[in-house]
Amino acid sequence: MAALAICAITAALVKDRTDTQAPPPVRADQPPPADPGMIPLTIPEIKRLLAALTTRPLPRWLVIHWDAWTRRHQARSRWFHKRTRLARDAEPSLLSQRNAAALLGPGRGTWTMDAR
Repeated sequence: MAALAICAITAALVKDRTDTQAPPPVRADQPPPADPGMIPLTIPEIKRLLAALTTRPLPRWLVIHWDAWTRRHQARSRWFHKRTRLARDAEPSLLSQRNAAALLGPGRGTWTMDAR
């Protein structure tokens, strides 16, 4: 429990210094940023880093390099997911307009069901 508390405090203290993400997209057709930045250090990431740096026989440079690659990849993924969501949110309004036009047909003001 004490180790988890230390990880939580560390994550809160370094959040501003480790969050270097690019601004989120504002349009669905926006090109990706050249440098996506990195997500801030999280509690599980700090736990993993501490464990990797103190118990594993891996070189420290490899652990730190892998951490940076992972956080950069997560930032890039987050940016693309937000851009995709923008496209998906804009899509239903276009589809509903097309569906309404298809249902109403040319020159018809309202759509009614045929009586059978």
